Amino acid sequence: MTSRTWFITGVNSGFGRELASQLLERGDRVAGTVRRDGSVDDLREAYGDRLRVDSLDLTDTGRIRTVVDAVFAGLGRVDVVVSNAGYGLFGAAEEVSDEQVAHQLATNLAGPIQLVRAALPHLRAQGGGRIVQLSSVAGLAAHPGASLYHASKWGIEGFLEALAGEVAPFGIGVTLVEPGGARTSFAAGSLRLGDPLAAYDATPASFVRVFRGDSAPPLPGDPAKVAARVIESVEVTPAPLRLVLGSDSYQAVTASLRARLAQIEPQRSAASSTDF
Repeated sequence: MTSRTWFITGVNSGFGRELASQLLERGDRVAGTVRRDGSVDDLREAYGDRLRVDSLDLTDTGRIRTVVDAVFAGLGRVDVVVSNAGYGLFGAAEEVSDEQVAHQLATNLAGPIQLVRAALPHLRAQGGGRIVQLSSVAGLAAHPGASLYHASKWGIEGFLEALAGEVAPFGIGVTLVEPGGARTSFAAGSLRLGDPLAAYDATPASFVRVFRGDSAPPLPGDPAKVAARVIESVEVTPAPLRLVLGSDSYQAVTASLRARLAQIEPQRSAASSTDF
């Protein structure tokens, strides 16, 4: 097992916390970011100087580069950059506010883009590395009631799929992680809902209302197992572009891809008819 240095956003909870805990336990170094000071004091006490913690809100794009530059300068080399921080905004498109739309895209799309852009010069200079983006099944399969969350995840998927080809010549690998529903703090602390409109009460978009209060159904994914699979993926060369985790994710993604092909394949003749 190779010891590595990791930079992970959002280590205070969810997958980020699980990744940091497993990596520190096995002897790796972790530079993690949090939005709330004191939220990982237990890890700092347990692992000392093998855990570096910086405060960062991904909507503060100016500070992203400052933090990334400081981490690489302070640690000398970072082998894996994990873009994990984010949250879900659920509700029909007209149920969410303009402010919620802007914040969702700033956190889940613009912030991770700027994080990767800030890390790339350092990764190129050191001769390679790995970029891991915690995406979601929602990055490949869409469901009514989560249109803005899907917009953020589909956007980051396109960015990183194209980026993978751009940076491969520099020895930089890219992996998009596509977990399904997991028993993290996502529903309790990282999920935000729009204000419900009566017009959507009996429509498919209303499914998200199950997450209000304590009525959310149990989710199948084990965060510890998801984190372990992510860590294992870094040992694989070349980097897997996508890592689908969870039986629910696999079923939803394959069904979505098959449905898209079924819609598109009958259009072959019509598509060709527009050529010169």
